[in-house]
Formats: sequence, C-alpha cells, structure tokens
Amino acid sequence: MRHQRANSAPSQCHLPVTDAPPERDGVDTSPAVADEVRRTTCYMCACRCGIDVHLVEGRIRYIGGNPDHPVNRGVLCGKGSAGIMQHYSPARLRKPLLRTGERGSGAFREIEWDEALAIATDRLKRIRSTDPKKLAFFTGRDQSQSFTGWWAKQFGTPNFAAHGGFCSVNMAAAGLYTIGGSFWEFGEPDWEHAKYFLLFGVAEDHDSNPIKIGLGKLKARGAKVVSVNPCRTGYNAIADEWVGIRPGTDGLFVLALVHELLKAGRVDLDYLIRFTNAAHLVIHEPGAADDGLILRDEAGRPLVRDRRSGTATAMSANVEPELAGTFEADGRTARPAFQLIAERYLDEAWSPDAVAERCGIAADRIRRIAAELARVAFEEAIELPVAWTDANGVRHETMTGRPVAMHAMRGISAHSNGFHTCRAIHLLQVLLGSVEVPGGFRCKAPYPRPVPPGPKPAGRDGGRPDTPLDGMPLGFVQSPDDLLVDENGGPIRIDKAYSWEAPLAAHGLMHTVIRNAWAGDPYPIDTLFMFMANMAWNSSMNTAETIAMLTDRDETGDYRIPFIIYSDAYNSETVAYADLVLPDTTYLERHDCISLLDRPISDADGPADAIRHPVVEPDRDVRGFQSVLLDLGARLGLPGMVRDDSSPAYRDYADYIVNHERKPGVGPLAGWRGNGDEHGRGAPNPQQLQRYIDNGGFWKHELEPGQRYYKMANRGYLDFAAGFGLIDTPDQIVFQLYSEVLQRFRLAARGHGAVVPPEAERARIERYFDPLPFWYAPLQEAAVDTGVLPLHAITQRPMHMYHSWGSQNAWLRQITSQNRLFVHRDTAGRLGIADDDWVWIESHSGRVKGQVRLVDGVNPDTVWTWNAIGKRRGAWGLDPEAPEATRGFLLNHAISDVLRQSATPGGPGGGPDGGPDGEGGGGRAYSNSDPVTGQAAWFDLRVRLSRCAPADCGEAGPQFPELPPPPDLPPSPTILQYGRLFRQWRQDSKRGEAGKAGRAGGGAA
Repeated sequence: MRHQRANSAPSQCHLPVTDAPPERDGVDTSPAVADEVRRTTCYMCACRCGIDVHLVEGRIRYIGGNPDHPVNRGVLCGKGSAGIMQHYSPARLRKPLLRTGERGSGAFREIEWDEALAIATDRLKRIRSTDPKKLAFFTGRDQSQSFTGWWAKQFGTPNFAAHGGFCSVNMAAAGLYTIGGSFWEFGEPDWEHAKYFLLFGVAEDHDSNPIKIGLGKLKARGAKVVSVNPCRTGYNAIADEWVGIRPGTDGLFVLALVHELLKAGRVDLDYLIRFTNAAHLVIHEPGAADDGLILRDEAGRPLVRDRRSGTATAMSANVEPELAGTFEADGRTARPAFQLIAERYLDEAWSPDAVAERCGIAADRIRRIAAELARVAFEEAIELPVAWTDANGVRHETMTGRPVAMHAMRGISAHSNGFHTCRAIHLLQVLLGSVEVPGGFRCKAPYPRPVPPGPKPAGRDGGRPDTPLDGMPLGFVQSPDDLLVDENGGPIRIDKAYSWEAPLAAHGLMHTVIRNAWAGDPYPIDTLFMFMANMAWNSSMNTAETIAMLTDRDETGDYRIPFIIYSDAYNSETVAYADLVLPDTTYLERHDCISLLDRPISDADGPADAIRHPVVEPDRDVRGFQSVLLDLGARLGLPGMVRDDSSPAYRDYADYIVNHERKPGVGPLAGWRGNGDEHGRGAPNPQQLQRYIDNGGFWKHELEPGQRYYKMANRGYLDFAAGFGLIDTPDQIVFQLYSEVLQRFRLAARGHGAVVPPEAERARIERYFDPLPFWYAPLQEAAVDTGVLPLHAITQRPMHMYHSWGSQNAWLRQITSQNRLFVHRDTAGRLGIADDDWVWIESHSGRVKGQVRLVDGVNPDTVWTWNAIGKRRGAWGLDPEAPEATRGFLLNHAISDVLRQSATPGGPGGGPDGGPDGEGGGGRAYSNSDPVTGQAAWFDLRVRLSRCAPADCGEAGPQFPELPPPPDLPPSPTILQYGRLFRQWRQDSKRGEAGKAGRAGGGAA
C-alpha cells in the first residue's frame, strides 16, 4: 500500500507519501535532503514561481518547486533549480565600495555602511534642496517599481525609469491603450479551452513555466500551435507550424490577416458593437480642430448612429448602432470607426499578395492561416454553461467563446514599429471576438483597466526644491496637454520620456539616460543612481560608446557624469564605473513584494500576489536595496519615510510592505489585511507577512465562475474589482480600436490645441500617431543601405538564462558558456562561410566577432545569437580565460543607440571602432527607439558578414581590458564545487535513521 500511495497520484498533485519504497538492493532512492524547508518566490527569471528551499544547518541544499503555488504548481525549470549557484556565486559583492582610482579601473576601497550612506545622503540632500531633477534614478529588472517610483516621487525628481523602456513598453502601452491589458506577464491564453494558438516573437525566458505548462495542455488536447518568429527555437520548435518571418514585418503579416478576414466578412460584429468603439462616430471634417475625434454628447458620452431611430445617441442595450456609412449628426459629418477600419484594411496594399515578398511568407500561406483563424473562431465556437450579467444589467445564461488565443513578446516589442504592430495584433484579436472570452486571450488582475489608462505622469515643473512631485513620475498621457515639456516644447526629463520624441513612454527610456547625461541634453545632471541595471554592458545599446561616455571628462577634467551610485548583488561589468557601490543581497536573503501595485502573480481566474523573505542570512556586509532606499529616505527627511519627530517611518522594507498604504486600505499586499480576514482593502495587519509565509509565500483569490470572462463588461467582475481596489469605478471598459489619444497628437501636429509640437517635430508626430494601426519599415533599417547590410541580426534569451546574471551560474554555464552566430546554411553557402568559422558581424556603427553555427531553423535573411552570454574579462567572478569572456560575444557592440545620419559602415556618424562620437552627419538625430513609446529598437539591426582572417580566429571581439576584482573578493575559482560539505551530514543522517530502524525493529520483536 505504501508503494501505491507514493506513486499513483497524478502529476502536479500532492503525493500522500513522498518517500520512495525500500529497494531490495539497499540503494537509498529517497535520501534525506534537508533538515528544514522554507518556501519563498524564485527570482531566476520573471515567472515568480513558488519554490521550496531545502536547508541543511542553514545552508541551501536543494531548491524545488512549490506544488501549491498558483504560478508553477510545483514545476521548476533549470534556472530555478540553479538558484543555489546564483546565491553562492563567487561574484557576490561583500561590502560597500568607494572608488579610489580612475572610473573603470576597478580601484576601490571598502567602507562601512555608515560612511557609504553618509556620502550618498550628503550628495542627495544637496541635490534635493537645489534642483531635484539633477538626480537620475534608473532601475533594472527589480520587480519593485511601485516602491522605487514612490521613492523618486517623494524625493521630487521626475527622472525615474525602470527596465521596461528597454524591454517591453511597446507591448504594455499598445495593449493598455487598446484593450486595457497587455501581453507579457499581464495576460495569458485560455489554456483550458483554446483550439488555435498564435505566438508572435515569444522567447523562453519570460513566464516560461506557465507557458510550458499551458503548451502541454494545448498539445494534449490537439490544439494547433502556430509560431511566428524568425528563429525556430524553444516554443517555436514544438509548434505545429513555424512561420519564419523576416524581423520587423510582423505588422504587415497581421494586417494581411485582417484584410482577409474583412474581405471574407469573418469578423464578430456583435462583439465589436458591445465591447469596442467600432460603432462610435468619428468626426470627419478635415481642417477642423476636432477632426478625427469621437463625436460626443454634452455629458461627454460617445455617440453612435442608431439604425432604428436614424439618430445619433449614446450607446445602450436598446440601441442598434450602424457600423458603416457617413452621417450628419448634430451638424457634424461623422463616420463609425469601423467604417475607417474597413476602408483602410480592405485596400489591396494590405493584401497577402502585396506583403508576401517583404514578410518572406507566401501569399497562399497567409490566406490559409487567415481561413484557419476564421474557421476555428466561428465554426468551432464554444459555449460554457455559466450565467453572467453584463455591464448593462442584461443576464446571459452562457458564455460564448472564440477559441483562438494569441500571445506576443519581445520579438514584437523590440522594433521601432513595435507599438503599431502590437496594436495590429490586438485589432486582429478583437475582430475575431477573442479577447476575454472562453478560448481566447485573457487579462490577469489588476487588468483590464479603463482605456486610456491612468494615472498621468508628474513632474512637468521639473521638480521643486525639497518638495515631492504631485504624482508618480511614470504614467500614461491622454493628450499633448499631459506631456512633460517646457514652454518651448523641450523635454523636462533627462531621458526625454513624455516629450515630443517619445510621448507615450509609459516606462521611461532607461537606454537613453547615459548618453543624454553625458551630452548634457537636455541639461546636465549631478548624480546617476542605478540599481540592478548592467548598463555598462548588455543593458546598453552600444557597449564601447557607453563605456567611453561613463569615463569621459569635460574641458576642466571633471567627469561629464559627475557621480554614479550603483547597487547590485554581484560584480557586474557596471560596478567598475561606479563611484559608490552599495552591495545588495541575493533574492534568498531579502524581503521582496510581488505586488498588485506592480507586477503581480495573478492569473486570469483571480488576483494573486507574493513575497520573498530571507530563507538564509547574509554572510557578507550587504543590505537589501529597498531597505537601503528607506534608510536614505529617512536620512533625507523624505515625506512618508519619516514620522513627525523625524524618526524613520519604517524599520526596513518588510515593515514598509506591511504598513505602507498607497491609498486608504490599499497597500503593497492584498492578502490578510485588517484582522487577517480582509483581502484587497483593509487596515495594515502586523501579522500579514507571517500569514504569507505560513501559506507558502503567496496569496490567491479565486474569482467566481461567472466573473472569469468578459471582465471588461462583466457586472459581477467590475463590481468586485472596484470594491477590491483594482479599478476606481465599476464602469464598462470599452476597447479602443480607433485611438482618440493618438488622434489628439495628430491634431496638435496640425497646430490645434494649447500644446503643439515644435515645427521640427510636426511631420514625425503626424506620421506615427495614426489612430489606426499601420506598418512602416523599422527606422534603423530604413536609414541604412540594405544592399550593403543585407542581413537582419537579432538576439534571443535562452530558456536557461535570464539577463546578464545567468552566465555567472556554475550549473547554467554547463549548458551554454559560448554563444554562436546562427546562420542559415544556404545563406552561409552563398557567402562562403562554413560551420565553426569565425566571422565579423559588421553594422553601420560597429562590428563584432563571433563563431558561426549553421542551422536550418532561421529565416534565411536573418542571423541571430543568444543574448547576454558574452562577458568582460574580470567580471562576474569568472576566470579571465572563461569561454564567456574569450569566445562569447554581444551584438550590443554593433547596435547604435541613436538613429544616425550615416547608412554605411565607416561613414559619417560612427565608424566600426565606435566611441561617443555624437550623432554625426549633421541634422537631427533621435534615439534608436519606437517614435511613439521610446521603446529601444535593438531588433532593427542590419549587418553584413565576412570571414575572419586566420590570425583573427579563436577569440571573440571586441575585447576590453580585464577588470580587476573589488577588494576582498575571492579569486575566480578554476573549479567550483558544491555539495561536498553535505556528505558528512547525509552519512550522519543515514546512521541516525538506521539506528531508529534498529530500535524500532527490536521493540517490535
């Protein structure tokens, strides 16, 4: 019976008995692993999986998945299991550091925390009392943006941004301005009901365990999986159909699908009328100040044309709106938004035949995929026997589903046309009626939210001395009136977010701060404060130029960026360029909050959040960065961080998590508030963290069955969300296929409104702020001679790595320690390149040397490599001759962070040797970013390949001088061993068990 109980339960469920049965050969198949297990949240990627950390005498012995956790249900990937090696990395910083030599030399002395905090406090206090915007505070993938943004607000600087501008803002902004939610970690396919799944540019490093679990469900049910990606790896390799598209042309492909659906009349008109602005009347009076805006009544409600009465009226359950035609209403000429959609995409310019060659996809294949989408959506619709009531109070006995689901990630986001491409994907979803329905794409709490989203960004005055901002520094603009620009139209922020150069920059532009600070454009700063952002290496768009800017001096001999404070847990490449280093803990040594205010762990069936808490204590003189920020805030006297008597308001970050309230009753964590029986809203509960720990480190609320779909218009869900604090009011959320926000910017470009762009920006705003999705060639690609640079070059993150810190991990390095340049074998044959050859990868602004691997699974016009494998000698605790440093490479060295005027290698504006040579070529230069959001466009790279001379083979390039280790950091080990210290413990444990068995046996006899 014991054997059956231990092994007969289904996977991903609890086993009643977890030890294996005795083996006759004496082999112990279930050895003791630990003397204690603590549950927390993984941070080896963005999944935020639950983990069981097994400890032996206070040291980590093993990390496994938490079977109770809603994200991973016990599944744990290689990254998560290798967290041991991350925690015990030889690269862990040990103590605060103060620079003593040249910036970049790695010369530091260790100092005590009191001295480090005094240096930071003195400098920051002077900045805050004179000009707060002289502090630029930029964080990486820290997952605590609601807290760090609040700190910047209280300090009074508008110059705050997080990782998203480098990574995902196109995806987030396009979704939030269209459907009130987005791809990435904020939504998911309906894994239980989808029959057709379309992926766009999805790599394996984000949300990987839920996606893997979901794909397993789809494959088991026989659903079709279609992957659109230039590279066939990971998820793409197991897809039923791989569409090897040319990079940056996804929008063309999607809009060709839209063309086919409209042409065949295969769109869900009832869904469009009930849940979108497709029927809203759009003013059509060219030259008028409100041309292209929605026609509204005196109460501000959008008007539709009622077919029965023949009048313009506000939408209600009793109205039958027209979707096509031109009408006169209230003395204005207007057309339904759907009429504009149909006119645009039925044009033959969007037909499969017109786009096929540019996309690299046969026209017949595009037509077939469109037909498959329509067939599944409309001929295989599903009906769930679940009653629900819509926002108009109408009760429905069932929930209809269009079982076509889609998901998209960085392959879409990291192009300069990514915002409109992502909008096009949402248009495709909505035309099929497949958002927030059974079988479709579903939002995760706190989404969906009203469209356009809020709040608006604060800081238009640039910050006032000793005064907090009047709102958070990051937000969502709704019109030109919300931009952070001065009276001349110039940017207020150092990264130029929310200016005419990047109006919808919802996450800021992390990738522009170093160049702008170096150039003093739009003004010089005093201090650059960075956390977990390896911006001297793979979080920059041109490493050589970034290093040069960090070390460049002005005519007086002072550094152009006067002071740099950096916090990290590890000796990354950026540490050497800091003036003051504040060492962080590892994720297993600190408190963290995975909050509904930020990036929670919700799924589509209900809100959820989680914590990290120390499962081991630091063995170094390090402190959690969030606690350090609170300490600095108290020393600076920042409002909200000190009490009336000037004492600290919070003991540390754990105290903040429990006691901070963003608004009455709403704090960082939603679970167990008040007396422990309130959720969502409630007073702070001193026992809250312990309740999370007792529950495995997470909290989860399950929505009622009738609340789980149609959340944008589901009365049960909307009332719940408003009462819970997820949205302010329980009003229906209307999807915005036609974007009035974008049209307001177009009108400003035409001279209408109180805030208009400078003359030099007007054509750019007019072109890119189209209220309907459109496609244009990626900007960098359009600026170069594609005859000279014929190949696209992109990167992906491997499933077993996450950002730059993965390559320090001894276990993960055994999977990949050198990246190759993957080249289609036919392309290589034409170029005379063989497998294992070393090649120069040359762009218009730089060149990189790497080793080739020939493959079949890549678009023939594309080369690609794994990102963040290449490392600089001396960094990350690696041996200077480690393959990551000698044979690994970064494409970043060849990517320009500005749109240069030159289009050919070696031309004006940056030769192959790089360096901060300005924009070059004369004329205006912009960030190499999406013109709508400012998203870094590092997938727009065009290159050419040439074989290396024999003397140049064997080592990647460019190479940089070796970085010396910080003081007291142990030398890089030649061999890293782990686990030997547990042998004696295991032997003692076995002897102890044997003794117990013997005593038990004797008693029985």
